[in-house]
Amino acid sequence: MLTEEHFDLFRKFRIRAMGDKLREMIDDPAYDDMTFEDKMAELLETEASARRERKIAKLNREAGFKLPAACVEDIVYLPDRKLSRDRVARYASCKWVEDNEVLVIISKTGCGKSYLCQALGNSACRNLHGVTYTRMADMFAELSRARAHADGSYFEKMDRLKTIKLLIIDDFMTTPISTQDAVDLFEIMEAREGKQATLIASQLEPEEWYLRIEGELMADSILNRIATASRYLDIEGPNMREYFAKQKENKE
Repeated sequence: MLTEEHFDLFRKFRIRAMGDKLREMIDDPAYDDMTFEDKMAELLETEASARRERKIAKLNREAGFKLPAACVEDIVYLPDRKLSRDRVARYASCKWVEDNEVLVIISKTGCGKSYLCQALGNSACRNLHGVTYTRMADMFAELSRARAHADGSYFEKMDRLKTIKLLIIDDFMTTPISTQDAVDLFEIMEAREGKQATLIASQLEPEEWYLRIEGELMADSILNRIATASRYLDIEGPNMREYFAKQKENKE
């Protein structure tokens, strides 16, 4: 007969979900007619599912989302947004991530590009891909601080930006960038090209990005690695912040 000491071993061996399921089976007569093999299969599936959920939660925390709860299931498909449910579902399947492609989302302020890119990042986490979400200005600020410390953290941050499976850069080229920032961006995109997936969200069209980068040669070097081989998703329609504010007012 199993005792509490036995169930404590499940926790000690880090298979708590399996132990909890076994306790449930013992207490529920509906499991009495199951074969030993069927019971073991259900126990293993329960533990595997719990481990997967913990892994997904960890990936979501490490991604650094501003909206960690953003998900494709909650996206609103208004007619004038010109946002296809089928297309979003294809991107959420993450084949483009597995194929190491670049996805560019372009929309005006308030149209929901930040939510969408984080929702797709959440989908990547669900598919067990490592994700880093950052605004471009924040990324460069962190790299600048790390470079000033001269403790090796700059290279650690650059390595993560170069090698993470999906890098999401929000507010891309919203403001002009310095020569050093341009060099960092070039190194990141050069390292990722064809090896990892990148998602860029911007208010500006690619031809306007040139105006934010000092030096024509550097601008060409960076943007050729982004603009020429990317998938593009343009979002139009109403300001979603105003839409949800009105929805909230109507409920109140």
